[in-house]
Amino acid sequence: MGVLCDYFHAGDGASAVELAIGPGGDWLSGTSLEDAGADWIDAKGIDPDVVLAQLVAFVDGASVKGASVTGASADGVPADGPELVWPDVPYPGGGSDEPGSPWETGLILQQLPDRWRDVLAALPEDAVPAVAARWSGIEELYFADPRDAEDAVVTFVRLAGRARAAGAHLYCRCCV
Repeated sequence: MGVLCDYFHAGDGASAVELAIGPGGDWLSGTSLEDAGADWIDAKGIDPDVVLAQLVAFVDGASVKGASVTGASADGVPADGPELVWPDVPYPGGGSDEPGSPWETGLILQQLPDRWRDVLAALPEDAVPAVAARWSGIEELYFADPRDAEDAVVTFVRLAGRARAAGAHLYCRCCV
């Protein structure tokens, strides 16, 4: 089983739900992020809670082993983290295990902390190779070569920069 993650920016949670899930959170009538006109990236298995969090920690200057910096926990992963936007907990009208619940879809939408957006957007271009080298060495991630890791870092940095310039928040739509 894999997790597919798409990252995009939107002005607020309601707009993000419209773009990523569908009108009013109706996952049955949703469209693709591309069809919805979102500024998005397909990040495949780069989940926000573990893999992207480690990228943010590396960009922020935190060490994954033992060093604690502002905004990071003792293990170096940012102390702040993504917040669930959709589906609601518990889902109105029933529990998460009832038939017809959006929890059955395996689809969730999370908002990333604005601090993460700002940390990523501020990464200088000349720091990309070093950050990418550290990030590509984590256990949860595999890149075919160092250039692929650098391209992924640049993709996240640019999306974060566009979000910050637009005064928008970053979101991640994950599907299991």
